[in-house]
Amino acid sequence: MTLSMTESRRGVEHYRMLIHGEFKDSVSGQTVDVASPTTEEVLFAVPDGSKEDAVIALESAQSAAKSWAATPAVQRGEILAKFADLIRTNRQRLAKILVNEMGKTYSLALGEVDVSADFINFPAQAARRVEGDILPSDSPNEHIMIHKVPYGVTVGIAAWNFPLALSCRKIGPALTTGNVMVIKPPLVTPVAVLALGELALEAGIPAGVLNLVTGDGPTMGEELVTNKITRLVSMTGSTPTGQHIFRAAAERLTAVRLELGGKAPFILLEDGDVDKAVDAAVVSRHLNSGQVCTCPERFYIHDAVYEEFVKKYCAAVGKLKIGDPMEDSTDIGPKVNAHETDRLEQIVRDAVQAGAKLEVGGKRPEGDQFKKGHWYEPTVLTHCNHDMAVMRDEVFGVVSPVMRVSSYDEALRLANDSDYGLAAFIFTSDMRKIQRAVLELEFGEIYVNRPMGEQRQGFHNGHKLSGTGGEDGKYGMDNYLEKKTMYVNFDQ
Repeated sequence: MTLSMTESRRGVEHYRMLIHGEFKDSVSGQTVDVASPTTEEVLFAVPDGSKEDAVIALESAQSAAKSWAATPAVQRGEILAKFADLIRTNRQRLAKILVNEMGKTYSLALGEVDVSADFINFPAQAARRVEGDILPSDSPNEHIMIHKVPYGVTVGIAAWNFPLALSCRKIGPALTTGNVMVIKPPLVTPVAVLALGELALEAGIPAGVLNLVTGDGPTMGEELVTNKITRLVSMTGSTPTGQHIFRAAAERLTAVRLELGGKAPFILLEDGDVDKAVDAAVVSRHLNSGQVCTCPERFYIHDAVYEEFVKKYCAAVGKLKIGDPMEDSTDIGPKVNAHETDRLEQIVRDAVQAGAKLEVGGKRPEGDQFKKGHWYEPTVLTHCNHDMAVMRDEVFGVVSPVMRVSSYDEALRLANDSDYGLAAFIFTSDMRKIQRAVLELEFGEIYVNRPMGEQRQGFHNGHKLSGTGGEDGKYGMDNYLEKKTMYVNFDQ
């Protein structure tokens, strides 16, 4: 018997997992509370799924894999396009859930819902355009045909900063290409993803093709990654977690696609447009309270424009408004939880003790409205050097460490002196320098004279410890397809 997706218990909305077309509690009946980062009030509860729940979801997916793969691609695309339309129709409801569980501003949450729908719709519209190859053979009367076929049962593990978008980023290409998928959102922000369950059923996604489960990493997550049913794992999250998944999947040689942490350099050269760079830096560094893996995390500003940039950037940052994420005038909401806020505070404290100068912010905001919740002021640090942890470790918050550089070569050297290689920014009017950046910057995504923000037809991937695989566009879809080579001899 199918239960409802939600049930209100003593003012807390309890959500259920979607497994084989039915809404289910965990086998144990245990739940996990989800509190608002703004008020610290418990608003939701979700199933605390276990290894046993993971196995049930994987077996459900396995039972649906062959029939879904045999469904014509155009029909799969039509179902997913309807799914995307339903996400758009429920835009405001999903956005409010995101605000309540994650703390992002309402305007950004609306944008996340829009992007989520597009992550489903873009591959759905490309369902007819998955191509193989026919190659000439060295043998007479023979064709070599390379087919692209789905892996089968895939697992998607999403990060807490954009839980809905990152889940849909995996669902769209996986299901379009004929795979089935079990999605596990983070327990910090799982609710909007579980809310997709009703929409998936309404869209006509068959039972088992998409399962939505919740549980922690060491139990449910470990089983999803290591179970022999799983053929591919796509994960977005921290580098340490990604490394653990990579090792865990190695035993069965399960395919792994990882989008991990970043430490994006922001380079402004002497011929760059300072005002344009300031505007881009303010938007890119502070979006989602700085909790974006492609945010600029370290600033390399040429001597010739350093003073001008710092003055204008500090003035702009100082005007950003922290407050209720549901208010239109708010620029920055709370951090996702107390741990993240404590970590940010420690990073800034260590930098100042190491010699950095605090120009803006550097503390938790004062006032009655900030007595509850997880808040931190946007912060600018100057007099930084490359040995400081704030310049080397991922911050994931509204802190901007700034360094002087005297040449383009120095900026490139410092930018590449990192274990991460996800995103980079460069501002220059010299096309020769831009072409050098294409060749020499060791990052998978480079923004030239613009703020961050990838597009669906592009390819989002990291180098070095920022990941392996990649998502979006035709290359992202290709990551969900195996190659099967047929040598067809017709000399009979």
